[in-house]
Amino acid sequence: MDLSNINPILLVASIMISATPILLAAIGEMVVEKSGVLNLGVEGMMITGAVIGFIVAINSGSPLLGFATAAIAGAALSVAFGVLTQIFLSNQVATGLGLTLVGLGLSSLLGKPYEGQKTVTLPKLDIPILSDLPMVGRMVFSHDIMVYISLGMVVAVWAFLKYTRAGLILRAVGESHESAHALGYKVIRVRMLAIMFGGACAGLGGAYLSLVRVPQWTEGMTAGAGWIALAIVVFASWRAGRVLVGAYLFGGITVLQLNLQAAGMTWGVQYLSMSPYLITILVLVLISSNRSRGSHNAPANLGQTFHATR
Repeated sequence: MDLSNINPILLVASIMISATPILLAAIGEMVVEKSGVLNLGVEGMMITGAVIGFIVAINSGSPLLGFATAAIAGAALSVAFGVLTQIFLSNQVATGLGLTLVGLGLSSLLGKPYEGQKTVTLPKLDIPILSDLPMVGRMVFSHDIMVYISLGMVVAVWAFLKYTRAGLILRAVGESHESAHALGYKVIRVRMLAIMFGGACAGLGGAYLSLVRVPQWTEGMTAGAGWIALAIVVFASWRAGRVLVGAYLFGGITVLQLNLQAAGMTWGVQYLSMSPYLITILVLVLISSNRSRGSHNAPANLGQTFHATR
């Protein structure tokens, strides 16, 4: 094994790219869960965004249009989840799992004619002066625009939840929907908007996979990224800053195991490869424990159905 083949500059740059789709999906899901809704359909919305974004980009020649359409597709799919769970009061867990299955099936159908094709990708933004800095410039300041949008979104969501009245209402709905309803807040409307935002973010994350990270369509290319995003939200205790750390941690593990294999490492790599998924399973088990939720700063009404007639 020759570790000298691993370039630390390229390693850090690759981690930022690898973490971006997970970060986008996770920050959107965090907002959804802050409103008291548990949407397990992140994987389905991501894969739908990936295929729709790819199809639009390859036919229009514009990756930015592909990203915009992917966000709309993810939001549209999330509306179906919102209507079923918030208006028809279906079980959130079962509906979310169904949403994932629908997304996987829909992407397989729509993407079949495009398998193996490549599309144009986003250009890198060489930020003046900063991108010319030794080492740091290439690591941090020479990425595409979606990397910086994802970072900006983390700051925006943190500020929204902490400093705005709308963010306070969203958190109030997640903590006690009955109290929020008694105060005159439109619980279903607030949750529907949060669900649509989460769907749009998941769609963007999926599109980043098919348009930037691997600029071609491959069936099932999300490969569990949506489930990892769900786990990160719990891992981060529903806090935006920790979501960023969690996404980069999981992205780093993925990139590191690929680099170790390229360096000739044959033992232990399989454990690194499976670790994101093992941690995901453990965290999803924590979701099902009300006691664990309380100790991890989860919204009190997470996953509970709101009955407007009460």
